[in-house]
Amino acid sequence: MAACVDKWHPTHAGRLSSAIYRYFPDRATTADRAMPAAAPAPASAGSCCVRSSGDDVWDELRAEAQADADAEPVLRKFYGDLVLSRPSLEAALAAHLSAKLCVPGALPQDALRDLLAGALAAHPEAGRAARADLLAARDRDPACGRMVHCFLYYKGFLALQAHRAAHALWADGRAAAALLLQSRASEVFGVDIHPGARIGCGILFDHATGVVIGETAVVGNDVSILHGVTLGGTGKESGDRHPKVGDGVLIGAGASVLGNVHIGAGAKIGAGAVVLRDVPEGTTAVGNPAKAIGKKAAPQRRPEEQPGVTMRQGWSDYVI
Repeated sequence: MAACVDKWHPTHAGRLSSAIYRYFPDRATTADRAMPAAAPAPASAGSCCVRSSGDDVWDELRAEAQADADAEPVLRKFYGDLVLSRPSLEAALAAHLSAKLCVPGALPQDALRDLLAGALAAHPEAGRAARADLLAARDRDPACGRMVHCFLYYKGFLALQAHRAAHALWADGRAAAALLLQSRASEVFGVDIHPGARIGCGILFDHATGVVIGETAVVGNDVSILHGVTLGGTGKESGDRHPKVGDGVLIGAGASVLGNVHIGAGAKIGAGAVVLRDVPEGTTAVGNPAKAIGKKAAPQRRPEEQPGVTMRQGWSDYVI
């Protein structure tokens, strides 16, 4: 996954929680990075409280699940099976994704769950990134009132976590298993990410339908991508042929970024834009072919002010 290069550590700003940065590769302390080795026994679905596991994101998600289950008895078994009976976020992800991606009679759910769980266990950075992704959805998406709703229902989040498991398998030389997960995620979620693509932390796929990301693409941290976006090749290249997207970038619905081009940190790509050339840091690019609006790029912003975090899709305040 893409490493973070920005060194500024934020405090709270609006809905943005600074806790998200604990899960970024070069921002976390050793203590922050360590996930609980063994969580306490989970509370039952009928319990009125959820015990702490020492994992803040998982504890909050389970508390939200318990509140929903208490408010809506019809959800008790559903939430119990997928969240409240699971010892960790990784275990819950493996169970949830395997139920979504299995093929009855050909790809058993139990075998797929074991494959996913093994990939996540071997690559703890995938679990840290998943936590950052949950926080990103909660903080950026006004439709996301609770992380548990993102975990259970948001196909962009689920497709991204399937990719993280596939990327882990790809990195371990298990290309066939990785391509299996890519294919199933594409069929089920409508999101096609090659397992070789490197994707950072704190990513939001908003709606997500039709997102396509190629093999040699690199996506930084704090990036938000809307539906119908393609990070693809031009069809004439081999080798390193896909876009490189910097930290804090916002890519609007239906945009296509084609070829080994660089999108600078904090840039905005307008809805429907076709990007064939590099986009400088902090600028806004629109049109087909895309062109930068204005005469100068924005100055360096703090992470919580970047377009990928604020989700503001208008022109930059800094362009003239």
